[in-house]
Amino acid sequence: MGFATLLMGASIVLSRFMGLLRDKVISWQFGASGEADMYFAAFVVPDIINYLLAGGYVSITLIPLLAKRFQEDSEDAWRFFSSVFWWAMAASLLLTGLAFIYALPLAAWVAPGFSAEQTARLAHFLRIILPAQVFFLSGACFTALLFLRRQFTIPALTPLIYNGAIIAAGLLLPHIFPMQGMEGFCWGVTLGAGLGAFILPWLAVRDDGLKLRWRWRHPLMGRFLIIALPLMLGQSIVMLNEQFLRIFGSLVGDGAVSLLSYARRISQVPVGMVGQAAAVASYPFLAALVASGEKKQFDETLRKALSTSLVLIIPITLWMLAIAWPTMCFIFQGGQFNAHDTASSTPLLQLMLLIVPVWTVQMIIGRAFYAHGDTLTPAVIGTVVTALSVPAFYWWGVPNGALGIALLSSVGVVVYIGLLCAVWCKRHGCHAFTGVGKNSALATAFALPATLIAYAAGEWCMAHLPFSPVLNAFGALAISGLLFALCYILPAWKYAPLLLEPILGRLRRSKGK
Repeated sequence: MGFATLLMGASIVLSRFMGLLRDKVISWQFGASGEADMYFAAFVVPDIINYLLAGGYVSITLIPLLAKRFQEDSEDAWRFFSSVFWWAMAASLLLTGLAFIYALPLAAWVAPGFSAEQTARLAHFLRIILPAQVFFLSGACFTALLFLRRQFTIPALTPLIYNGAIIAAGLLLPHIFPMQGMEGFCWGVTLGAGLGAFILPWLAVRDDGLKLRWRWRHPLMGRFLIIALPLMLGQSIVMLNEQFLRIFGSLVGDGAVSLLSYARRISQVPVGMVGQAAAVASYPFLAALVASGEKKQFDETLRKALSTSLVLIIPITLWMLAIAWPTMCFIFQGGQFNAHDTASSTPLLQLMLLIVPVWTVQMIIGRAFYAHGDTLTPAVIGTVVTALSVPAFYWWGVPNGALGIALLSSVGVVVYIGLLCAVWCKRHGCHAFTGVGKNSALATAFALPATLIAYAAGEWCMAHLPFSPVLNAFGALAISGLLFALCYILPAWKYAPLLLEPILGRLRRSKGK
C-alpha cells in the first residue's frame, strides 16, 4: 500500500502541477475575464453527468463485487464486467447526447449571471467538452480492473496525459485550425480524455487478458445498481463544491468564476498530493479486509491512513497559508492576470486552504464507507447539507461576492465531514481515530512557529527584493520554504520523530531494498 500511495501521490502531484501550468497558460492569455469564466463554467454540466452516473466512483462500486466474483468464477466475472461496461457506455452516450442537444438552455441554467452572448458561447464550449464524459465513464471500468489487479502505473499516467493534451491543444490548435479564444483548450479536454482515460487503460487491460463480451444482463447488476444508486442520486456538497463556485460565481460578475477556480486549483494540490493518493491506494486493501472479515486490521489500516495523511498535510497546509500571496503571484501573475487579480484571489486561496486537512479526511473516510458497501450514508448526509447550502449561497454568498461564496463552500465541506465522521463512530466505533487527533495537534504545534517565520520571510521578500513581482515571489517561496522546513523538521526530529516517520520509514525501507 505504501508503494501504491507513493506512485499515485507522484502522479497526482505531477498532474496538479500540470493543471497549474494549464491554468497559468489560461491566466496569461485570458486573465480573470469573461472568456476564462465561460471555459470554467463549461465543466458544470459534464461534471454533473459524471456525478449522475457515479463516474468517479465506478472503481469503488465495481472493485468489491468483481474481486469476490473473480475468486469464485472468473468466466462469470467477465460476464458481469461486460454488463457494467455496456450499460456505462450506453448511459453516458444518452446523457451526453441530450446535453448536446439542449446545450443552450443548460448553459443559461449553469451560469445565470452571463449575458445572452456569453451564454451562447458557453453552449458552444459545452458541446465540445461533452464527449469527454463518454471516455471517462466507460474508461473507468477498465481502470477498475487495473486497480483490482493492483496495477497502478496506467491510472497514474491518465491525469498526466489528460492535462498534457489540454495544454498542447490550447497552444497549438489555434495555429492549425480556425478557432478563437479558448476553443483549443476545450478540444484538448476531449482529446485528453479519449487518449488518457479510455484508450490507454483499454490497451493495458486488453494486453492482460480482457474478455469483453456483448452482454447486457447479469444477476449482479442489481447489486451493483443498489450500491451505485445513492452515488447517482445523492449530490453531496463535496461533489458539487466546484460547481457551486462556478454557478454562483457567475452571479457576482466577470472574473469571479476564474478567480475562484484559480484559487481552488492551488488549494487542491496538497489534497491530491496526500489525501487522494492515500485514499486511492488504500481502498483496494480496505475492501479486501472487509471481504475477509478482518475488522481489527481494517481499523488499523484506516487509522494509519488517516494519521499519516494528516501528519503530512497539516504542515504543508500551514506553509501554503503563510505564502498564499507569493504563490498566487508566482503561478498566475503576468500577461492578462494583473496585480489586482493576485490581491483579489489571495484571500480566496487562504479560505480554501483552511479546510485542506478536512478534505483529506473526507477522501479516506469516504472510502471506508464504500469498502463496507455503504454508499447510502455519505449520499444522504451530503444531499441534506447541499440542500441547506443552496439558499445560503444565493441569499448570503452572492451578495458578499467571491469571498462569501468561498467561505460558504468551506463551511459546507466542514459540516459534511463532521457529520460523516460522527456517523462512522456511532456505527463502527472510533478505533480508527485513536491517536489521530493527538498526532494532528502535535503536527500543528510544531508547524505553527515555522509558519510564522515563513510568513515573515515571504512578506519581506515580496516587499524588499529588487526584482520583478514574479521573481520576488519565487524568492519568497524558496526562502520561506527553506526556513519552514528547517524550523519544522529539526525540532520535530529531536522532540517528535513520530511526525517524520511516514517519510523516514519509507526511506529506510527503500534503502534496505
